[in-house]
Amino acid sequence: MVLVNFRLALHPVHPGPAWLEWLFAALEGKASATFVVLAGLGLALATRAQAPIAARYWTTRRALFLLPIGLLNMLVFPADIIHYYAFYFLLALPWLQSGKRALCLGILSLAGLSNWALLNFDYGAGWDWTTLQYADLWTANGFFRNTFFNGFHPVLPWLALLLYGMLLAHLPLQHVRTQWALAATGLSMAGAAFLLAWLGQDSQWSWLLGTGPLPPGPGYLLLGMGSASTVISACLLIERHWPNGPWTWMLPAGRMTLSLYLAHIFIGMGLLEEVGALNGTWSLQEAALAACAFLAAATPAAWLWALWKPQGPVESLMRRLTAQR
Repeated sequence: MVLVNFRLALHPVHPGPAWLEWLFAALEGKASATFVVLAGLGLALATRAQAPIAARYWTTRRALFLLPIGLLNMLVFPADIIHYYAFYFLLALPWLQSGKRALCLGILSLAGLSNWALLNFDYGAGWDWTTLQYADLWTANGFFRNTFFNGFHPVLPWLALLLYGMLLAHLPLQHVRTQWALAATGLSMAGAAFLLAWLGQDSQWSWLLGTGPLPPGPGYLLLGMGSASTVISACLLIERHWPNGPWTWMLPAGRMTLSLYLAHIFIGMGLLEEVGALNGTWSLQEAALAACAFLAAATPAAWLWALWKPQGPVESLMRRLTAQR
């Protein structure tokens, strides 16, 4: 996500080598989708043992914590995803502690409704695709349209990704057979997405059947779920077969993704702005190096922070303000 967002902020005009272009294309939209699926998985696990009313209050408080942070962040970084999470959580309340059938029905309904909206409304409304600026974002109509239909991570169909994560929480993920089955399912979904895009590439529906996040058609949704499933299963299998590997030093960063997300905008992009890098003059290679430099600094910083406190600073504040009373 850091790589993708740094590229978006730097908007390099000089193309990079083919392998780097491929890497950015492979990450675009998939990293964010994986995080949303993980959020759904975590939400379901966190509320599983709570009383229904307590689970809904807890989730609502978290959403109300995230919403103002995300809206303020949008003033700096229009592609913010945090405020979308607030809407995902609020709109997922009817599915909290639901069974697999209800979640599957919700996923299919959201996917169908999203495709219907793409076919019946103007997806380009508000957008300047050259600059990726959204003209009427801060009007009531524009904000609603951006949030639910044609923003960077709109409720339709991204809420389906959250529900998919909640569905995964029903699986016995601690079992190796489930982990391998999830990997096979994820790869199959990704393969189906690419096949769908290939079959439709020369048709009038190519814009809808592609795997890119803008617009998020059925191919993108399949690929997002497939990518998330593959990443989650790979992490579970690595942990099983290499429990004390060197990857464990990255765990603190994983526990403070919200803090690091804000840091990569306010600190990482802030420093880039100070050196005049946000004017499109940097190359794609330089954007990649800047992202890697941030990750190289942020990962040990997270490890050092974890020596004092297990959660990140923003996560600690959220936990304190949204704890059960």
